[in-house]
Amino acid sequence: MIKTYFIRLCIAFLLLSNCALLGQEVPTPKSHFGFDIGDNYQLANYTQTEAYLKKLAASSNRIKLVDIGKTEEGRSQYMLIVSSPENLKKLDHYKEISQRLAHAEMTPEQAKALAQEGKAVVWIDGGLHANEVVGTHQLIQTIYEFASRTDPETLRILDNVIILFTHANPDGQELVSNWYMREKDPKKRTTTGLPVLYEKYAGHDNNRDFFMLNLKETQNIGRQLFVEWIPQIMYNHHQAGPAGTVVAGPPYRDPFNYVFDPTLLTSLDAVGAAMHNRMNVENKPGYTQRGGSVYSTWYNGGLRTTTYFHNMIGLLTEIIGNPTPSEIPLVPSRLLPNGDSPNPITPRKWYFKNAIDYSVSLNYAVLNYAQRYRDELLYNIYQMGRNSIERGKKDTWSFSPKKIEAINKAAKVGFATGSDADFESRRQMSIKAFDTVMKAPANRDPRGYILSADQSDFNTAIKFLNALIRTGIVVQKATAPFTVAGKNYPAGSYVVKTDQAFRPHVLDMFEPQDHPNDFKYEGGAPIPPYDAAGWTLAYLMDIKFDRILDDFSGPFEKNPYGELLKPENKVPNGSGYLLSAAQNDSYTAVNDLLKNEVAVYRSTDNGDFYVSSAGKAVLEKANIKLKIAAAPKNKIKVSTARIALWDTYGGSMASGWVRFLMEQYHYSATVIYPQDIDAGNLKSKYDVIIFVGGAIPSVQGGFGNRNFGPKAEEIPQEFRNRLGRISADQSIPELKKFLEAGGNIVTIGSSTNLAYHLNLPVRNAMVEIVNGAEKRLPAEKYYVPGSVLNVNIDTALPANWGMEKEADVYFDNSPVFKLTGDAIAAAKIKPLMWFENATPLRSGWAWGQAYLHDGVTSFEARVGKGKLLAFGPEIAFRAQTHGTFKLIFNQLYK
Repeated sequence: MIKTYFIRLCIAFLLLSNCALLGQEVPTPKSHFGFDIGDNYQLANYTQTEAYLKKLAASSNRIKLVDIGKTEEGRSQYMLIVSSPENLKKLDHYKEISQRLAHAEMTPEQAKALAQEGKAVVWIDGGLHANEVVGTHQLIQTIYEFASRTDPETLRILDNVIILFTHANPDGQELVSNWYMREKDPKKRTTTGLPVLYEKYAGHDNNRDFFMLNLKETQNIGRQLFVEWIPQIMYNHHQAGPAGTVVAGPPYRDPFNYVFDPTLLTSLDAVGAAMHNRMNVENKPGYTQRGGSVYSTWYNGGLRTTTYFHNMIGLLTEIIGNPTPSEIPLVPSRLLPNGDSPNPITPRKWYFKNAIDYSVSLNYAVLNYAQRYRDELLYNIYQMGRNSIERGKKDTWSFSPKKIEAINKAAKVGFATGSDADFESRRQMSIKAFDTVMKAPANRDPRGYILSADQSDFNTAIKFLNALIRTGIVVQKATAPFTVAGKNYPAGSYVVKTDQAFRPHVLDMFEPQDHPNDFKYEGGAPIPPYDAAGWTLAYLMDIKFDRILDDFSGPFEKNPYGELLKPENKVPNGSGYLLSAAQNDSYTAVNDLLKNEVAVYRSTDNGDFYVSSAGKAVLEKANIKLKIAAAPKNKIKVSTARIALWDTYGGSMASGWVRFLMEQYHYSATVIYPQDIDAGNLKSKYDVIIFVGGAIPSVQGGFGNRNFGPKAEEIPQEFRNRLGRISADQSIPELKKFLEAGGNIVTIGSSTNLAYHLNLPVRNAMVEIVNGAEKRLPAEKYYVPGSVLNVNIDTALPANWGMEKEADVYFDNSPVFKLTGDAIAAAKIKPLMWFENATPLRSGWAWGQAYLHDGVTSFEARVGKGKLLAFGPEIAFRAQTHGTFKLIFNQLYK
C-alpha cells in the first residue's frame, strides 16, 4: 500500500515537473494584443511585439531573448533562441559545434562524432519586407506555439533543434502597422500608400544587402548567420505568392549558381519536399515550386541567397495574405495540376488567419525535417565545407557556360559549322576537346587572391575585406614583405585563400558571374534573372588584386573570425598634405576639413586635394593615406556646395541609398520633392541637384501608369508636401532655369531623360531602323540585365578626377547615347564614359553586347551657366559601387 502510494506520488511529481518545464502558463497573443494573430483587420506594431516577446521569454524556460543590435532608427532587434530547457543550458556548447562543423577544419571522424552530439540549428525570420505583414505575425504565432505546446512533435523538435526566431525589420513593422491601424474604420485600413521607406535607407532593397552588409539590421543578422551560429537551415518568410496560388517555395527554378556544392541543391529538394508534403497532408492546396514562380538560386545578396554561398539550406516562401480579407483570383492556367503545382487551389475568399496557419505549418515542416535528420544536416554542412577546402587546395577547374562554349568550339575544329546542339547530337566528341579547356592551366580556379597594401585606395580595399569578414570569410594579413609568382608585396597586404569552407562566397566576390543565355525557346525573348545577373564585388569596388593560380605561402597571420579590420594610417609632421582624389575617404576628410573651416585646394592637373598643416587634427581622425607635399602649382579653392537630393512620396530606394552615401561620406544634403522643384527659385537655395533613376519622365511616354501616391486628403498633413511628380510642363522649365543660372544637375540612370527634355544634341544609341523609323532594339537582339561592364573614361575632365582610364560599372539596361551633329566639336557636350570595344561584359549577362560599341554612357553638357551631368550606369547602386562613387562626389563642390 505504502509502496503503491509512493510510486503514485513520484509519478505525480514527475508530471507536475514536466508541466512546469514544458507547459508553463504562457501569455496568449490575445491576452497581450487584444486579438488573436490572424484576426481580420488587426496588426501588431513593434512596440507591442517587443513587449510580448519579453513576456514570453520571462514566462517560458524554452526561450532565451537576445538583443542582436540596434536598428537604423535605434530600436533593439531581437532574436529568440527557442529549444528545450536542457539545450538552452548548453547553448555555448551547441553553438561551438555548429561553428566547428561549418568551418570544416577537422577529420571526418571528428565531424561524425560532433554531428551525433550536436543539435540542428534552424533560423526562421519574419518582417524583412515590412509591408509583407504575414512574416512578422507568423513569427509571433510560431514562437507562442513553441513556448506553450506539449504535443510529441513539438517536444521532439525542442529536444533536437535550436531555433533562432529573428525579427528582421523592427522599424518597418512599427511604421506599417501604425499606418494600417490609424484608420478607425477597419474597412478603410490598408498597408499601401506608406509615406516613407520601411527601412530608413533601403526599403525593399534591405533584402539586397547581405553580401555588402551596409545597414545596421543586415549587419546584426549577418553576424548571427555567418559568424555566430551558422545554422544548417535558414528560412526567410516573404509574400506574395503568384496569382492563382497561395505560396511559392523550394525547390526553385534554374539557373543555380555554379559555385555551389551539389549537396546544397539536393538538400533544397529534400526540405522543399517536406514542406510541400505537409501542405498536401494537411489539405492546404496552392503550393508551387520551380517553374511555378520566378525565384531562382543564382543571385547572391539576398537574405536567403547569401546563405547558399555558405553551405546553408536557404529557404524562401512567398505567401499571400493580408489582415484585410482578399480573394484568390481565377487563373485558369494554374488550375491544371503539374509537377510544379500538383495540388492547385480554386478561387476563394482568403483570410489573414489562413496565411498564418499555412506559415506555421510550413515552419513545423522545416523543423520536423531538422529534428528527423539532425545528424545528417550537421554532417552535410561539414562535408560541403570540407569539399570546398579540398577544392581550394588543389588544381580545380569549375564549369561555366563560357567553358562549355569553348569545349564545343574546340570539338568543332575541322568540321562543318552548325549549332552546338546539332553538333553534340550528331557526333561523339573527342575527349581532347574537353582536355583543351578543362585541363588548361590558365583555366584553373584561383588558389587565392592578394590585395597589395600599396594600391591607391587601400581604405576601400579594407572595406571590401570587412564585407567578406562580416560574412564569415577568413582573411590573412602579411606581417612582413613577401614575394609570390615573382611579384613583391609589402607588409600589411592581405590574402584571401580559397581553401576555406565558404569558398563559394570567396569565388563569387572575386570572380565574374557567367550567367547562361536563358531563353524559353531559340529566337525568343530572354527570361529575366531574379534580380542581378552579375555583381562581382571586387570589380564594383575597384579593388586591385592578383589572382594566384598556384599554391603559395608567406608570412601570413589569420584574422580571427568576424573581427573587422581598420586602416593603419598616420599623419606625419609637415607643412602641407596631399590627399589623393583616387581615394574615396579623401572626400570624407575634405568635408570634415571644410566643416572645420580649414582651407582646402584642389589640383587642376589631377584633382588631388591639398591642405596645410592647419588641418592636421582633422586628418588624424580621418585615418586616410596621404603624403607631405607643397601646394600644387595649378590649384583652385574648394568650398562646400549646397546639395539637394530628389525623393518622392513613399521613398525612392535609389534616393535612399544616395542619402546613405551622403551621410557615410559626411556630405550635407537636403532632400527635396517635386513640389519644391515646381515652386522655383532653385538657384537661391541649391548649387547642385541629384536625380537618381526614376525621377525624370521620358519625353514620349512620361511615367506611364506609375502611381505617385494617394490623394492628399487621404494622408496626414505632414506628408502632403511630398506628393506629386516631375512634370514636363512645370518641373522641367524650373530645372532649365536652375541650370541657366549656374546650377549643376547630376542625373543617374533613367533620369538622364532630362537631356532629351532640354533638347540636347544626343539620341538613344540602342535603336535600329525599322521601316525608316528608329525603334528600340528588342530584347531578342539586345538585353543586359544587371551586370558589370567595362567603360573607357576621359580622366582629364574634372568630373572624372580620381578615376582611371577604364572602370567597371553596374549596368542594368542603362541609357546609352549617340552624340549628334557637331556636339563635341562645338564643345556643347563632353563624353565622360563610353564603350570602346564590342565586348565590354565583365560579369553577368550581355546578350547582343556588340550593339554597345562606341556608345557614350555618360556625358556632361553646358546649359547656360550651369552643367548637366548624365550618368547612364547605376554609379551609386545599393551603396555597393565604390569604384564609381567619385563620379558623384566630384560634382558636389564649388
